[in-house]
Amino acid sequence: MSGAHAERAHALLGASKAAQWINCPPSARLQEGIPDKRSEYADEGTLAHELSEIKLRRRLLPCDSKERKRLDNALEKIKTSAYYGPEMENATDEYVAIVEERYMEAKARSADAVILLEEQLDFSEWVPDGFGTGDVLLIADRVMEVIDLKYGKGVPVSAVGNPQMRLYALGAWSGYSYLYDIREVRMTIVQPRLDSVSTDTVTVEELLEWAETVVGPAALLADAGEGEFKAGDHCRWCKVKANCRARADENMKALAYEFKDPALLDLEEIGSILHIADQLAAWAKDVFEYAFDQAKAGKRVSGWKLVEGRSNRTFTDKEAALKRLSDTGLDSETFLKPRELLGIGELEKRIGKKELASLLNGLLIKPPGKPVLVPETDKRPELNSIESDFADIEMED
Repeated sequence: MSGAHAERAHALLGASKAAQWINCPPSARLQEGIPDKRSEYADEGTLAHELSEIKLRRRLLPCDSKERKRLDNALEKIKTSAYYGPEMENATDEYVAIVEERYMEAKARSADAVILLEEQLDFSEWVPDGFGTGDVLLIADRVMEVIDLKYGKGVPVSAVGNPQMRLYALGAWSGYSYLYDIREVRMTIVQPRLDSVSTDTVTVEELLEWAETVVGPAALLADAGEGEFKAGDHCRWCKVKANCRARADENMKALAYEFKDPALLDLEEIGSILHIADQLAAWAKDVFEYAFDQAKAGKRVSGWKLVEGRSNRTFTDKEAALKRLSDTGLDSETFLKPRELLGIGELEKRIGKKELASLLNGLLIKPPGKPVLVPETDKRPELNSIESDFADIEMED
């Protein structure tokens, strides 16, 4: 179990990259051979998945003494990781509770409902060499549910229309439809650190129609390295997003935006420009990081060079510096910071979210946030306050 999460194989047309190769088929072959960049966030997510699996196996599956010992040893190993802590314990507890609740619902519908963990799902009937690993699969009378844990808290992920979840569902239906009369498929994404649970439900007929009309044709093009390059939100995790010509061309079109007379822009134009500016900022960041990496590797970037940046002075030996200052007889307040209370986020990591809320009951508040301008598609309710309400508040970046 423990190494399985970190060592999950990635097919050329894997489910996790589905949004990319469905929308931009030739990007799959273009990225082939470029190694994945591991990050501390990915490693943290892997550990959270391993911890969740252990908890689910102990809680919902039969365990003999040998299996319990194996799980206990795996748990002890997880606890030695720098990523492990109260925040991960609380988040995985919330996830496990949701899975258990859905499993109990399935058993209420059908006494012989089954739960499968880390199930290999094969959707190669529609996608060449297509496979993936589902975190949780629940199968009951007429209803099948695929549940996926997203431990990250940077980007909210919805299950609605999610191609990764739909491919998992296809693989699950393909693997078990001969044993069960599955009529409806549910796909659920749990993001415990964002307090988010989203579920999308489709009939098997709708899922198969999507597979035949959307996935199948795109997969054939992607496997052959053919089709049209197309920039969009799916570029976010593409390995060649920084030097992709299609993305550059799309952004250059934005740069060539032709403004109408008169000399001053109206609010309709400003609204369009804000979308363009946000898109260009993300692209510029990606291009700069790519150029920096190439320069560090010894390659010449025309018109640019690597130089030594500014740095701050630091102690070679902090303890020795502290001792030397103490030996002078100076008042400690002269060279030591006063004790400070850690921030709420750090306290939650060390103590636990629920534990901290209980300990500081009545002492924690969440004041209204500063107003921030966002696209209309943002799910937060619109503020209707008059201008004077915000007279003394600076706009958020």
